Amino acid sequence: MTGVSEGRSSSDADRLLIARISGIAQRHARWRELTDAEIAVAVAELRAVAGGRPDLLAEEAGILIGFYQDDDLQGPKARNAARLCREAGADEALIPQWIPEGKRRAELRRKPPFSDPARRTPRPQ
Repeated sequence: MTGVSEGRSSSDADRLLIARISGIAQRHARWRELTDAEIAVAVAELRAVAGGRPDLLAEEAGILIGFYQDDDLQGPKARNAARLCREAGADEALIPQWIPEGKRRAELRRKPPFSDPARRTPRPQ
């Protein structure tokens, strides 16, 4: 029996898996070039967690590339994290479609929080 809840749980499972992939990639990434040994350890862990999901590795890589620009202080570390996702088997063809999503998220980060009075819509009197 297939239903909405099954599709949603799959989506929830994907989001949890992406969160794990993101955490692993960012934990292993550095602001400097990684050594071959560091790359090997990170890639092995990412492959084990991703479990044959190159689409999710590509999603994380694309979002990292789009979110962190070259002038961003976190840029070098994010590029290393994206590289680790690629080395772990990210689907290269899917990465470009996630870059705009990373840019969109970065733009949202630059906006004031919703609680900021400047962003509130006046209520009709």
